[in-house]
Amino acid sequence: MKDLFDALARVPRSSDRSNARALARAREAIGAPFRLHGRDLRGMDCVGLAAWAWEAPAPTGYALRASPRARIERELAALGFVRADMPGAIVLAAPGPGQLHLGISTGEGIVHADASARRVIERAAPLPWPIVASWIRED
Repeated sequence: MKDLFDALARVPRSSDRSNARALARAREAIGAPFRLHGRDLRGMDCVGLAAWAWEAPAPTGYALRASPRARIERELAALGFVRADMPGAIVLAAPGPGQLHLGISTGEGIVHADASARRVIERAAPLPWPIVASWIRED
C-alpha cells in the first residue's frame, strides 16, 4: 500500500481550471487559419496554438521539420510543464519520420493546427499518428 501512496504523491498536480482553460482556448481557435509561425487567431501553427492555449511564450527559430524532441521537452520544462496526460495537455505527435507536431488533448482526440486543412481543427480519436508525450503546467 505504501508503494501506491508513493506513486500517487508523484502524480503531477495541475489545476483542473488551468487545463480546462487551455482546452477552451484551443477550441476558441478552431477555424483560425494555419500560418507558419503564427501566434494568434489571425493565423497559427501547432506551436502557436499550444502557446496561445496555455498563454505561454512561444519559442522562435524552430525548423518546420526535424525540430529535436529534446528541445521541445527542454522548452516546456523551462516554462513549468511536466509530463501528464489529461484533457488540456499539450500533446506531441509523430506524424512521420523526422516530423513532430503539437496539439491540445481533448481527452477524446486533439485540437491542432492542420497544415493540410489550412486551419485549426478538432480531430477525434483514433488519431492517424502516435502521441509520444504530453504535458501540463503545474500550478
